[in-house]
Amino acid sequence: MTETWLVLGVSLGASAVWAVLSILRKLSQPGGLADQTTAMNTPFVDSPTWDLVYQLTSIVLVLVPVALALHLLGRDVAHPARVIGFDRARPGFDLALGTGLTAAIGIPGLALYLVAREIGLNTTVAAANLDAYWWTVPVLILLAIKNAVLEEVLMVGYLLTRWGQAGWRKWTAIGLSALIRGAYHLYQGFGGFVGNIIMGVVFGWLFTRTRRTMPLVVAHTLLDVVAFVGYALVAPRVGWL
Repeated sequence: MTETWLVLGVSLGASAVWAVLSILRKLSQPGGLADQTTAMNTPFVDSPTWDLVYQLTSIVLVLVPVALALHLLGRDVAHPARVIGFDRARPGFDLALGTGLTAAIGIPGLALYLVAREIGLNTTVAAANLDAYWWTVPVLILLAIKNAVLEEVLMVGYLLTRWGQAGWRKWTAIGLSALIRGAYHLYQGFGGFVGNIIMGVVFGWLFTRTRRTMPLVVAHTLLDVVAFVGYALVAPRVGWL
């Protein structure tokens, strides 16, 4: 559907294109991927006050495609957020499933990252590089929430709903969504690519079973909070990250 590709083109589809270019550039550089570092969540400017303003503005603007996707779904259904389970109708279920998914995805995902980096298929990912200000941890948490909402609402709730309405087979839709998810993580290396494809398949399958994106948002948020805040607190004290 033209609509879905246009939404992807102004959001995560564009990120996938940039990620492919990034991995090609890194592969062309001397040394293996494991000798390179991918810095995430970096400052925009040197001023603490202005960097906070830039960080918060970026979070808001990046979420505009989510509002667009819900608006477009709303042309066909009365309550688009409810249709994809992006609501507070089942908080206990969402929290329990999301927490379980965090452990099920997070532990194997960390192992895959370490193995991929060790054999030269992944860069070293520096997950949090904001300077230490009073707002650093709250902003990292907001960034985690932003990532979770953007990816799960768009890549799972919106795409699988739209492609299902277009008559796509379930596993075709899940597979393509997962492949795009992996593609926009290619800037990290091939470990991030494979790990996120697996995550996308699991999350897509769960959505088709439950019709809820909130457990996926919970899980993704917790995973990124652990990665971002955990990295900021632990990385200076250990060598294996």
